[in-house]
Amino acid sequence: GKIVESGGGLVQPGGSLRLSCTTSGFTTNDFAIGWFRRAPGKELEGVSCIGSADDSTYFANSVKDRFAISRDNAKNTVYLQMNGLKTEDTAVYYCAGYMKNYCEDYGLIPTDFGAWGQGTPVTVSS
Repeated sequence: GKIVESGGGLVQPGGSLRLSCTTSGFTTNDFAIGWFRRAPGKELEGVSCIGSADDSTYFANSVKDRFAISRDNAKNTVYLQMNGLKTEDTAVYYCAGYMKNYCEDYGLIPTDFGAWGQGTPVTVSS
C-alpha cells in the first residue's frame, strides 16, 4: 500500500489548512489512519487518528478542539482540518495506516503504523 499527503503550506497564526491523505493499494475502509507530525528539532508526535470500523477518533491534547478528522471512503482519502493554527503547529505532517481498524484511546505509537507517506510541510508564521 501507498499513502500520499497533500495540502500543506504557509499560513498565518489563527488560519486554517486542510490536509489530505490518499491511499492506494488499500482502502480507508480497511484500516484506521493516523496523522503524525515532526516539528524542527522535536520527536515525532501522534496528532490524530480515525477508525474505519467504528469512526473512533483520537486527538492529541495539543490539537484537541482545533483539529478535526474525517474520511471519504469513495475517494480513499482522510482529511485533517486544522483550525486556529499556532506557530507551534509548524511541522512536517505525515499520514500512515494502523494495523487495526479502530483508534486506541491512549494515542498513536509510530511503530504500529505502516505505509508512511512522504509528508507535507506546514508552516505557521506571520
